[in-house]
Amino acid sequence: MDETEFWELVDASREAADGDPEEQADLLVERLVRLDPDSVLDFARHFESRYNRAYRWDLWGAAWLLLDGASDDAFDFFRCWLIGQGREVFEGALHNDPDSLADLLDDFDEEIDGDGEELGYAADEAYEQLTGTVAPDLGIPPAPAEPEGTPVAFENEGALAERYPRLWQRFKE
Repeated sequence: MDETEFWELVDASREAADGDPEEQADLLVERLVRLDPDSVLDFARHFESRYNRAYRWDLWGAAWLLLDGASDDAFDFFRCWLIGQGREVFEGALHNDPDSLADLLDDFDEEIDGDGEELGYAADEAYEQLTGTVAPDLGIPPAPAEPEGTPVAFENEGALAERYPRLWQRFKE
């Protein structure tokens, strides 16, 4: 499975779920079980490598603003959700600046958005359904112990407003 196929599966499942991340995860599992186990592992590798790339302080600060606070676990689930938003949103947030999420997200409901925990398990679940066994190690280097970049002062609203002016204006004012 190449990168384009990975994103096509993500996009198709998101669109079919009308943006509901739990429904998206269920639909993603349904689509993945139609593939062979090696393709499911390829999908898992694509997902995991993007999940690790998103382990950055600046992105955590954006999650903090969007979710009105983000613990370690909440940030993990946010990264899964961000991947589930598709290539344009994911790459825009990582390559441009996480503050660009203010422009990339159509809307954001913190009751359902921002938590894609189940998306993170979709490939594992599909692999287990296909093979009856737990997925093997993917051979992906783990994320670093600390997020990449400069730590963000989460509790300092002035610093957050300055660092993320568009997110602050759209979601906090």
